[in-house]
Amino acid sequence: MPRPLAITLNALGLYAIAVVLAAAFAAQLLLHELPCPLCLLQRIQFALLAIGPIMNLRWGPRPSHYGLSLLAAAAGLAFSTRQVLLHILPGDPGYGSALLGYHYYTWALIAFGAAIVLIAVMLLFDRQFEPEQSQEAEVAGIFATAAVWLVVALTGLNAVSTLLECGFGACPDNPVAYELFRR
Repeated sequence: MPRPLAITLNALGLYAIAVVLAAAFAAQLLLHELPCPLCLLQRIQFALLAIGPIMNLRWGPRPSHYGLSLLAAAAGLAFSTRQVLLHILPGDPGYGSALLGYHYYTWALIAFGAAIVLIAVMLLFDRQFEPEQSQEAEVAGIFATAAVWLVVALTGLNAVSTLLECGFGACPDNPVAYELFRR
């Protein structure tokens, strides 16, 4: 895989992460469903999953960058698996509303599993790790730069909403209101 294709695929990965973060944030705002602590941990892991592609866009693809994303995906997989197991009993309505028959945490489990597989596939292509012929620094185009800033903005918005929801203490298990607005 040539280096420019790897850069493009990393940018597309960032857009996919942005879609996940935006969908979760939209459900929170439009459906008035506050995320539980495990949901917040999964959002954090999606934001951390973006670190590898961002570093690949900035400094060029490296196995260590992909490794950071693999660690984030593995942790996210663990958190989402935990939440799926909490709601797996018959008759349990789950937490939040469902999208296409699955709750957000089930979609997160699928997404983290897919991320692990896709990152592993990306690591199979060694040519992307070869140094460029020119010694100039890797410069991402507007497509990649927009992806980075979109993920950064959505992460910031999620951080602000988490502060509003939880305040400066521990987040409630079943949140019903924004804590900072209740004070």
